[in-house]
Amino acid sequence: QVQLVESGGGLVQPGGSLRLSCAASGFTFSRSAMSWYRQAPGKERELVAVIAHIDSSTYYADSVKGRFTISSDNAKNTVYLQMNSLKPEDTAVYYCQEAGGHWGQGTQVTVSS
Repeated sequence: QVQLVESGGGLVQPGGSLRLSCAASGFTFSRSAMSWYRQAPGKERELVAVIAHIDSSTYYADSVKGRFTISSDNAKNTVYLQMNSLKPEDTAVYYCQEAGGHWGQGTQVTVSS
């Protein structure tokens, strides 16, 4: 069965960096687009970034463009989200999703001084 396990969240000061990881299994990772979403308290889940393995194309939400980078390692079946210049408004639970719609359990990111 499909499994997605996120890690790498934590508490970071404004301006800091974190790298999230999502380890995937149970499907053909190299053929699946992978996405990162986030959900802040009281808000709807929003799309942050997507990587399409078929052509390595990427998409970013305007709110993170230029600060976040999505990448993947097919040998490790893992997708990453490098987050730089973090802001308090980036505070949320971050989830990865595979193209079939399965979700991971999420990892909390808190940006605060």
